Amino acid sequence: MAQDSKIVTATYPVLNMACAACSAAVEQTLQQQKGVIEATVNLAAAQAHVTFDTRVTSYRKLAKAVKAAGFVLVEPTDDSADVVADYHRRRMRRWRTRMIGSLVFFLPLMVLSMTMPHIAHLHYIMWALATPVLFVFGYEFFKGAWQQACHGRANMDTLVAVSTSVAYLFSVFNTLFPDFWLQRGLEPHVYFEASAGIIAFVSIGKMLEERAKDSTTVAISKLMGLQPTSVTRLLPDGTMQSVAIDTVVAGDRLMAHPGERIAVDGIVDGGDSYVDESMLTGEPMPVHKVADVRVYSGTLNGKGVLYYVAEKTGDATLLSRIIRVVQEAQGSKAPVQRLVDKVAAVFVPVVITIAVVAFVVWCLCGGDDAFSHALLAFVTVLVIACPCALGLATPTAITVGIGKAASQGILIKNADALETACRVTAVVLDKTGTLTEGHPAVVHSMWCGDESYRSVLNSIELRSEHPLAQAVTAYLSDCDVQPVTDFRSLPGRGVAASCNGLQYYAGNRALMDEMGIAFSSEMQSVAQSWERDANTVIWFASSREPIAVVAISDPLKPTSHEAVEGMRKLGMKVYMLTGDNHSTAQAVARQVGIDNVVAGVLPEDKSTFISQLQQQGEVVAMIGDGINDSAALAQADVSIAMGQGSDIAMDVAAMTIISNDLVRVQQAIVISQQTVRTIRQNLFWAFIYNVIGIPIAAGALYPLNGFLLNPMIASAAMALSSVSVVSNSLRLKWKK
Repeated sequence: MAQDSKIVTATYPVLNMACAACSAAVEQTLQQQKGVIEATVNLAAAQAHVTFDTRVTSYRKLAKAVKAAGFVLVEPTDDSADVVADYHRRRMRRWRTRMIGSLVFFLPLMVLSMTMPHIAHLHYIMWALATPVLFVFGYEFFKGAWQQACHGRANMDTLVAVSTSVAYLFSVFNTLFPDFWLQRGLEPHVYFEASAGIIAFVSIGKMLEERAKDSTTVAISKLMGLQPTSVTRLLPDGTMQSVAIDTVVAGDRLMAHPGERIAVDGIVDGGDSYVDESMLTGEPMPVHKVADVRVYSGTLNGKGVLYYVAEKTGDATLLSRIIRVVQEAQGSKAPVQRLVDKVAAVFVPVVITIAVVAFVVWCLCGGDDAFSHALLAFVTVLVIACPCALGLATPTAITVGIGKAASQGILIKNADALETACRVTAVVLDKTGTLTEGHPAVVHSMWCGDESYRSVLNSIELRSEHPLAQAVTAYLSDCDVQPVTDFRSLPGRGVAASCNGLQYYAGNRALMDEMGIAFSSEMQSVAQSWERDANTVIWFASSREPIAVVAISDPLKPTSHEAVEGMRKLGMKVYMLTGDNHSTAQAVARQVGIDNVVAGVLPEDKSTFISQLQQQGEVVAMIGDGINDSAALAQADVSIAMGQGSDIAMDVAAMTIISNDLVRVQQAIVISQQTVRTIRQNLFWAFIYNVIGIPIAAGALYPLNGFLLNPMIASAAMALSSVSVVSNSLRLKWKK
């Protein structure tokens, strides 16, 4: 749960939703509540994502409103996940029981009607077999339809209940009063097998649908399963104690035995081991962990023993934040869903209207068997219509796509970002920490004779938070620290400060030119040769004279060239945008294969460059470290942070690459393309199924070839349509 003042955003599990009409009803109910700013409901994930003002409303008020609408809003507590999982397990078992029970009665009913049409009292036997199918194993449909009717709404349960009850009651009438039709020269047909068959086939479909929907959320289930429940805590006297994970606080010293999962985020302070972090980063190779290296909750310790000090616990751990982001993303809606929501909101009433119109038309124009045909058309239209396929088309694909990305160390914040990423035409890359390792180190230095100023440079750079400054201070760590005053950061140029009564400057060549400080031709020549080798040069001078030049190297990531080549193969233009000097930027660009380089850019100018690309019609993805590039990330159509799981990166960017591997960006784009393609396929088949199926069910083909669709076939097709949509979404998990 994220909180800003009195505005909170929470994700609540929702129970009892059967189809798109149900999710639309819950969403509408929540949106109508006072204090609710935004509410979206995901049918596939069975979740409501609600932003509301706690000064106006609360969970209890929202839950009461949803309950009045016929559904259950579950409060997100420590055991709510278990409650929801248990509910879905029981729901799966119930549908399996209904499926088996309905088939036990339906199959002999079907055999009798097809093979023994003239045995005595056949209609009464069929009546006896159909009754338990409808009112025992099909009870949930009638219960759901009644609840919706009480609230003035209709859903899939309504369609099933109305169609089966009409067919059943008509058959009962014809069984008890056959003379009513015989006296009019008509055959008293019964449709017990059709009403029972509808219940049986829909129950099969619901059972398969529940199983398939459960598979779509396997990624988040696996992530939640990584959280250990207990940990070994080391007490001050040296003894060990096994404690519950929720009792651990920051500062506790913990121990991970070989083969155990790390309990919380922390810093290693003893031991030596390799830790499998693939469940978070997607990287298959274990990471060597020694003293002062960070470990993360849920990762798997190898064969060594690790001692670590707890740093972040509970909801603050990286694993918990990942789970929260994935849950919220899976519950979000893609822009394309807006059209589906509009259709779903009126779908069932429109279908009922079409069924009534078909009934009336058949009664007026159907000839001798007008009423029988009218009844069949009415029942078949109600049965074949499938709001579930429409409702599941988008959220199942989004859920699987975002879950697949998370398993590869790619955090996608919302469905909007997932859909937009497939349209990216230009990628803008920051250099430091994106193309390079982000761990710069001093490799060369040249001083003007006297190196006594080393402690001055060290003292000044200690005040700076820039990564290059940290490289300098690491290089000069053996120097004394002197008092520094009047320290100023000069964005895009360097720093300035006073020390021992003299003004000093450390930064790029532009800063030296601005201050009118001239370096010798020898130092300039050496600096240029360093820059040609892709080193960044720091110039250091006092207000009176030049003092030194320092070369800093930030090695390229091993996968940078592969990643850039992969982006180009996807048809995207690749740009490198950096505040570094032109020579260094060009050297790096040559090594990774980037032709479009913009160097010497101030942080505030990066967003301007992205805006210029957008004005040229490009859909731009900006990839940076999530901290220095925040303005550029905010401007881009898709913002991707190479964050190593940092809080800031996950907050500022639409996507976060946890592993810091640039190749994952290409994978994120591919997953986006696959997901959007799957959504379009699902929506196409869901719409086409209903657009074609409903007219055929109404009897549109009868004037041409005498074809009337059997209600049982219609119910089987309806069940199959939902299962096929979910199954198509599940194919995403295995796509490369």
